Amino acid sequence: MLTTLAIENYRSLRDLVLPLSRLTVVTGANGSGKSSLYRSLRLLADAARNGAVAALAREGGLPSTLWAGPETVGRAVREGRAPVQGTRRSKPVGLRLGFAGNEFGYALDLGIPVPDQTTAFNLDPEFKRECVWRGPVLRQVTLLADRAGPVVRTRGRSGGWEKEAHRIGLTDSMLSEFADPRTAPEVMVVRERIRSWRFYDHFRTDAEAPARQLRVGTRTPVLGHDGADLAAALRTIIEIGDADALAGAIDDAFPGSRLSVEVNHDGRFEVRFRQDGLLRPLGAAELSDGTLRYLLWVAALLSPRPPELLVLNEPETSLHPDLLPALAVLISTAAKQAQLVVVSHARPLVRALEVIDGDIGSLELEKEFGATVLAGQGRLDRPAWHWPKR
Repeated sequence: MLTTLAIENYRSLRDLVLPLSRLTVVTGANGSGKSSLYRSLRLLADAARNGAVAALAREGGLPSTLWAGPETVGRAVREGRAPVQGTRRSKPVGLRLGFAGNEFGYALDLGIPVPDQTTAFNLDPEFKRECVWRGPVLRQVTLLADRAGPVVRTRGRSGGWEKEAHRIGLTDSMLSEFADPRTAPEVMVVRERIRSWRFYDHFRTDAEAPARQLRVGTRTPVLGHDGADLAAALRTIIEIGDADALAGAIDDAFPGSRLSVEVNHDGRFEVRFRQDGLLRPLGAAELSDGTLRYLLWVAALLSPRPPELLVLNEPETSLHPDLLPALAVLISTAAKQAQLVVVSHARPLVRALEVIDGDIGSLELEKEFGATVLAGQGRLDRPAWHWPKR
């Protein structure tokens, strides 16, 4: 389980170190940095697939995602005696992301490359440092793999550094390029764990939404991100997952209702939703947006193949307030099988989760001089964290 998440210089996340629980709920006002926190977790996951550089390009490149404020905020500014103004930078410019748990930790440091007249790709960020370590805190003695620029070193079985260093591309992550079970088994373990992370954002529920279309189904233990395989995912839960939990989730939200998934003569799977008072079941194309969205969350949260980490971004969107208690039960049920981070602005959902699950970790983000901070967290309250130095 992850116990700490650290982010530096990503949009408004100037310097954030957060404690994580089995179920962590992140709240805050609009513009407080919740979406940036969600995207930073996705960037960490992209690094394990060597996709961090491409992901940053989709956001406008590294310069567009870096903290836009001053490197430091002086005392006069904090006391309101002077306006915010730029200062001469004393530290290297870079984006740093990392996490730690009881078993392993990982951190990356992406920076701007030295201009090169021979290439047109001078905006591609480079990996300046990358580290994998054992335990919750980075220390020299706990390092398992250490990357500085293009050079990667690993520890041998005896505990000392291997004599032979390895070279990889500056825009490649060592998680994807140097995860060999013989020479770097711990790097491979960390990579595979990150690759198991699962993210769900806003599902489409319009008339042309993939979830409303009939499709040929295969066993689907993991719902796709667009929800196109909803019917197959629900049928998989019925056959090899927790069918009772699925039936209970439906009854909690829509008392007296039942759900089934039927296969047409041509092999296409179809959701059949039966409600009291109706003479026939409704198909996915006939369901309201809120009902369809709730069924998508049922399929996502009751997956027979839980991930290492499940991250949900505003799952309450387009749901009627009466459905939030049932959604809270679903989330709490999923948290018994996987670690969850839920980004939400719905106070009723957060309150329902707090009633159901006493171990919930509630984090409220707020802005301070343009930077996102954790409400009530002092410098001494932060989890122990050390960034690798360039």
